[in-house]
Amino acid sequence: MSLVPSVDLSDFLSDDPKRKQKFINEIGKAFEEIGFVALGGHFLSDELVDSLYAEIKAFFDLPDDVKDGYQIEGIGGQRGYTSFGKEHAKGRKEGDLKEFWHFGQYVEDNDKLEKEYPANVIVKELPEFNKVGKETYKMLEKTAKYVLRALALHLNLNEYYFDDFIKNGNSILRPIHYPPITSEPKNAVRAAAHGDINLITLLMGAHGKGLQVKNHEGEWVDAIAKPDELMINVGDMLSRLTNNKLLSTIHQVVNPPKELWGTSRYSVPFFMHPVSEMPLNCLENCIDEDHPKLYEDITAGEFLHERLIELGLIKK
Repeated sequence: MSLVPSVDLSDFLSDDPKRKQKFINEIGKAFEEIGFVALGGHFLSDELVDSLYAEIKAFFDLPDDVKDGYQIEGIGGQRGYTSFGKEHAKGRKEGDLKEFWHFGQYVEDNDKLEKEYPANVIVKELPEFNKVGKETYKMLEKTAKYVLRALALHLNLNEYYFDDFIKNGNSILRPIHYPPITSEPKNAVRAAAHGDINLITLLMGAHGKGLQVKNHEGEWVDAIAKPDELMINVGDMLSRLTNNKLLSTIHQVVNPPKELWGTSRYSVPFFMHPVSEMPLNCLENCIDEDHPKLYEDITAGEFLHERLIELGLIKK
């Protein structure tokens, strides 16, 4: 059984102050204690989810030479395709057993950011792929906005504290394919133990075993959502901002039992990033005598650049 608690975003969106406060308390407690929560009541319809999985399966089924044509050099894998085994966790040399695609921000009313962000890559073989990807991106971004509003209130900030920082933020939607395992992996897993870089991550496809979370006792706990839930976790940026009040939890995707090696796994995380200028300086109301300041001041853009080097996605 998963020990990750479940919450329902419709409580926060209701006109009932008690239900709204209930959601704030529940998600705040979960993020302080384990850093993960399963979330229902989000903005993804079943039809959109089905369409997205159909499109990403069709993409990953394309021949390798076609997919490789969508690898864009010089942008650290921030858009388009990243081939099997190219990314590794911080501190590891072995590449993860996965391939993935990146959809990025659809900038509105900001010429500076439109020039700063790489353009999204159009898959000409699949006419619906980019349309469905954009719609999924927008619905997950909308869900993340309300989760961050609840967390702002939990942190005794203005409810809309994060809104301007995440508008046109450098967020990423990453459909991942973990292909069938054909031979004994040498020290490699589908996704090695890691913390996420960003503010929060919204994960589709955590319905079966594979995703594991490390609790405070150092034990690996299965994190399994219901079919209509997203798994949401704290990223390193939010941990840093809150001086570790909200914990970025180490997690991994383990290889399946040998009898299931012949199966693919698909998951789709949405990494909610702010604009690069957002300061990640520890919030003053998260610092006191018992909780001294743990991190140097840094912007989100500087922190992201550091981490992409550590992941092997960009070179120094």
